[in-house]
Amino acid sequence: MFAVPLRRARRPVFLAGSMAMATAGRSSPARPANRLIYEKSPYLQQHACNPVDWYPWGQEAFDKAKQENKPIFLSVGYSTCHWCHVMEEESFKNQEIGEIMSKNFVCIKVDREERPDVDKVYMTFVQATSGGGGWPMSVWLTPDLKPFVGGTYFPPEDSAHHVGFRTVLLRIAEQWRQNQEALLQSSQRILEALHSLSRVGTQEQQAAPPAQEVLTTCFQQLSGSYDEEYGGFSQCPKFPTPVNLNFLFTYWALHRTTPEGARALQMSLHTLKMMAHGGIHDHIGQGFHRYSTDRHWHVPHFEKMLYDQGQLAVVYSRAFQISGDEFFADVAADILLYASRDLGSQTGGFYSAEDADSYPTAASSKKREGAFCVWAAEEVRALLPDPVEGAAEGTTLGDVFMHHYGVKEDGNVSPRKDPHKELQGKNVLIVRSSPELTAARFGLQPGQLSAALQEGRHRLQAARAQRPRPHLDTKMLASWNGLMISGFAQAGAVLAKQEYVSRAAQAAGFVRRHLLEPGSGRLLRSCYRGEADVVEQSAAPIHGFLEDYVFIIQGLFDLYEASLDQSWLEWALQLQHIQDKLFWDPKGFAYFSSEAGDPSLLLRLKDDQDGAEPAANSVTVTNLLRAASYSGHMEWVEKAGQILAAFSERLQKIPLALPEMARATAMFHHTLKQVVICGNPQGEDTKEMLRCVHSTFIPNKVLMLADGDRAGFLYRQLPFLSSLERKEGKATAYVCSNFTCSLPVTSPRALQELLHA
Repeated sequence: MFAVPLRRARRPVFLAGSMAMATAGRSSPARPANRLIYEKSPYLQQHACNPVDWYPWGQEAFDKAKQENKPIFLSVGYSTCHWCHVMEEESFKNQEIGEIMSKNFVCIKVDREERPDVDKVYMTFVQATSGGGGWPMSVWLTPDLKPFVGGTYFPPEDSAHHVGFRTVLLRIAEQWRQNQEALLQSSQRILEALHSLSRVGTQEQQAAPPAQEVLTTCFQQLSGSYDEEYGGFSQCPKFPTPVNLNFLFTYWALHRTTPEGARALQMSLHTLKMMAHGGIHDHIGQGFHRYSTDRHWHVPHFEKMLYDQGQLAVVYSRAFQISGDEFFADVAADILLYASRDLGSQTGGFYSAEDADSYPTAASSKKREGAFCVWAAEEVRALLPDPVEGAAEGTTLGDVFMHHYGVKEDGNVSPRKDPHKELQGKNVLIVRSSPELTAARFGLQPGQLSAALQEGRHRLQAARAQRPRPHLDTKMLASWNGLMISGFAQAGAVLAKQEYVSRAAQAAGFVRRHLLEPGSGRLLRSCYRGEADVVEQSAAPIHGFLEDYVFIIQGLFDLYEASLDQSWLEWALQLQHIQDKLFWDPKGFAYFSSEAGDPSLLLRLKDDQDGAEPAANSVTVTNLLRAASYSGHMEWVEKAGQILAAFSERLQKIPLALPEMARATAMFHHTLKQVVICGNPQGEDTKEMLRCVHSTFIPNKVLMLADGDRAGFLYRQLPFLSSLERKEGKATAYVCSNFTCSLPVTSPRALQELLHA
């Protein structure tokens, strides 16, 4: 069988030589739109005028492939994916290549963010057969949807090192004509192997793995991969990986007095500081870019994803909660400002992402990566010409700003990190000096320096607002909105910012209005911004996947603890029951990522890796423990243990792949503390007790307010609350475990001691 060289996910290195092979001047002029014009996905809309006979994923395309006995070419990506844009410009807009595609294949486009189930099935194939993966993903399927060849990005033409996309298309078409039976047999063998590879499960009698063993191994594996100088857990590229940092915080909380605990805290806080100082952090427009292409967190891949903002807001809030360092609180506020201002919809939800690419100027005809964010030295000097009062004569605001943020006259981006010369002569702002050293260099007081840098950032932000903005993906996903609800709710509780809690509630209300199926109560996956910001839904709405339920439930629990509005708690428990019905595997245990019953899905998978987002099964372990604590339904504790048992082998051998689940293993074995505050929600004494809880990092706790309303939801769920009462008319706290409670305390200090006991 003809084999196509497969591409790894981390493409900057392998693509460096192939980009020069791009063909120019062969794209067709504007042409009639294809079927994708009727889709809501911004990614599919981007390809609606390609000279390719694209179909969306669906029965029409499958029937055509069978009727005409043609293989399917499946292309999967998302609207802010840089290399998806590259492949479109080079190949999908090329008239000749488009004709080859349409003549020989049924061509299907899938937005991976709309259909993570389809993406995961074929990414499993690509990774299994190549050792790598990424987007755009390119897979060739038989008419019955079985994969037989796959890869990621292909340059359009052959080079010394890579087979070009045109050649790949022609060779596969030839193989289909001449060796179809062999390809069909091969695809069947591949599918059987994938079934075997992707099986996750356990026997009923198997127990959850021991917590200490899992925690110790995960800590050692993270410690071994840690970059002592710059933080993070790889050399390059470098990703934010909130799952690693959350694990380390929990490890520290359980080992506070040990050298290992101290190291866990040092690794996490140092990483967060280096990220915040780096170019991966947008010092002018706030928020964080997707990842750094270098070890120093300097030159990012410039797209900004909602899921990163939501998770990082939580991590930076926890860093402040643990350390008391206002630096971390400021970064959390910075992230939430960006998410609210640039990704927030007027209808209450959050959009998915901003692109890495944009036009350098309004007159430009070609987009460049990072164009919206980078600066030439002369631009900075022109914007900041003012003399700085108190500094040496002749010192300008530009001098101070450029020194502090590493701006160089000829640009500060290494040519090795700019293979396509898009950033030549440009600067990515990165904090190169501490405020103390910068102030000393220019003879300024700390307050003077802070004011000068703030003025510089404001002026650059105003100048940047005049540039063409990157594309905004206005798709709104339930799962990522759930992560953002957690971000605003947890930050609101920890930083004592009611406006953040209100924004989280606004987003939860949006989900209830627009991403809930009327009648059934089931979640929907996505909705879209239409004309005049009206929220629209697809003609055939996509039902929610496991991750949608898990992240929304987590967000609602976080929102309840921040707001103490029991309606969010009640909804979370309703969704947990629906999740159990739709996704639970009663034979092998744990949850499938997608529902049963879709004939177009070859595999029902269970994600086994915490990556840019934690795996849904990892988060749901903690969700189930929280749900049991709020409801008294102990079968949810049993389910949590069964999930851990199903992933036991992976947790014991390579917990580094599942740090969020490793963290949840500790929660399972340590038993959650139910922190119950009996008091009037409006009373100052109650608020003081709540502030005490919110200011303390306790990974294995749930918080609830017993307000005395015995007809209310919580009292109906948890009869033991009726036995708890205020002492001497004061707000009173109890710390309970397995519904057995400590002696009551009425002062924040006594509560603090109980929480650390």
